[in-house]
Amino acid sequence: MPWERKTVDNQRREFVARAIMGEESLSALCREYGISRPTGYKWLERYIDGEPMLDRPHTPFRKPFKTSPGLELRIVDVRSAHPTWGARKIKRFLVDKGENYVPAASTINDILKRNGCISELASEQHTPWKRFVRDRPNALWQMNYKGHFGMTNGQRCHGLTILDDHSRFSICLDANEDEQWETTKKSLERVFGEFGIPDAILCDNGAPWGNSLNGYTPFEIWMMQMDVTPMHGKPRHPQTQGKDERFHRTLKQDLLLRKPLADLKEAQKEFDEFRHCYNFERPHGALDFDVPADHYERSERKVVEKPQEPEYDSGKTLRKVNCKGYVSVYKKRYYLSESFIGKYLELRPLEDDLLALVYGNFQIARIDLKAQKFDSRKIYRIRQV
Repeated sequence: MPWERKTVDNQRREFVARAIMGEESLSALCREYGISRPTGYKWLERYIDGEPMLDRPHTPFRKPFKTSPGLELRIVDVRSAHPTWGARKIKRFLVDKGENYVPAASTINDILKRNGCISELASEQHTPWKRFVRDRPNALWQMNYKGHFGMTNGQRCHGLTILDDHSRFSICLDANEDEQWETTKKSLERVFGEFGIPDAILCDNGAPWGNSLNGYTPFEIWMMQMDVTPMHGKPRHPQTQGKDERFHRTLKQDLLLRKPLADLKEAQKEFDEFRHCYNFERPHGALDFDVPADHYERSERKVVEKPQEPEYDSGKTLRKVNCKGYVSVYKKRYYLSESFIGKYLELRPLEDDLLALVYGNFQIARIDLKAQKFDSRKIYRIRQV
């Protein structure tokens, strides 16, 4: 006998009670009540588990949220304005802008694919990776020239970039006419006045920071006079400055490949707009999709208005660099740089027949007295900030 519509719950309970008593086989009971054996076992298990003897809906209890056409269009518009932004970055941007009911990053990714904004190849090639990061702002800045590019007036623009290692905050993005030291120094003086000075600046080994002849550069000496440690990455190893290199790629993708620039004035205007978006609007994946400005604060270290030559304590052994950039140590001359001409260095004995050459707060070289040659020419800070 099939279930009677008005007494379905009662008949199910009756069926279960008789099944538990065991006076009849389950197969016989199922035939009597007009149900299959799997259905009989189902109601018996539900009764034992204390569940209601009611039919469950075949549709999901809660339908997944469907993104509205307006929000989907907004997502596509953000992607169009920022073609290099991924789903997580777009999600954080919309949340920060106060958008309601922003879907999950996976849903945004599906929307982008559905609207032809992401190719399958690009999706497969995206592999996130982690980098070393300093533990506070202004502990280290990364600095480099982006590489010059042509403008429609025939000139070339040399983009100077400085990035804070901790926060990824863009400290500087200057459209310069060349990469000479004096031009670079003007940018640094302005930046120091606005943001204070960092503990150290990391550059590559090319001009104007480094010297192929292994001599010290005006940049390095000026940095030490400003009490900033000049650092250099490994030769032919751009990953040392990975954050700044990644910034260059973003600048190229988001700006330089999208529109030609007429002259240095227009280039600087576009650089300023890009830098503002990068610092204050563009969510950064390495910052858990915060913007760099959320993690940056100005340096408390004061700018040295007029850098002076270092003063040494009385009783220290000093040597003056001669007119050709050499310093004499125990009748042996060692070449430093013409940039050091006329400057005084302290000779500081070390263990194992080593001698340190000290300029202000920095050890600039170490001499092996037995071998009569440089043991190291790397700059180290010897007095902490």
